Amino acid sequence: KVADYPFTTLAPNLGVVRTDANRSFVVADIPGLIEGAADGAGLGHQFLRHLQRTRLLLHIVDLAPFDPDADPVRDARAIVNELKRYDPALHEKPRWLVLNKLDLVPADERGARVKAFVKAYRWKGPVFAIAAVTGEGCREVVFAIQDWLDVHPAYAPVGGGVAEPIDTGADS
Repeated sequence: KVADYPFTTLAPNLGVVRTDANRSFVVADIPGLIEGAADGAGLGHQFLRHLQRTRLLLHIVDLAPFDPDADPVRDARAIVNELKRYDPALHEKPRWLVLNKLDLVPADERGARVKAFVKAYRWKGPVFAIAAVTGEGCREVVFAIQDWLDVHPAYAPVGGGVAEPIDTGADS
């Protein structure tokens, strides 16, 4: 079920992203978190548990929210706070900022709007601006993720605590 109101998505959705014949990765699209998720609000604990198994978090924020009273910077900070409250290790995972709904921002204002958000949010990491509905910017994000995953392979503990790469059958 897809709709533009809260709590539409009730379970994480997994998908395989193929970037080449032998290169792919799995994406877990989890429902949006809300304030109080670390305390179990909504389905917070169920969703946060899924994040613990990831290598890279994409924090997707609507750059042009439908609610005129919404404050995307405040909302983004609230979600990061929930990650930290739930599990400090989760908060420390690599995280990229993806600003979505670029298509709803006039073309001549996009750069300034992205810069203003990044400055207000005090973000120092990777930033991508996309329009998911049109695909604008999505290719760049996908290939950046694949490149990052190639450099940061998954490891799993093997008897005696020695870590070895996981063979996923793909080059990711």
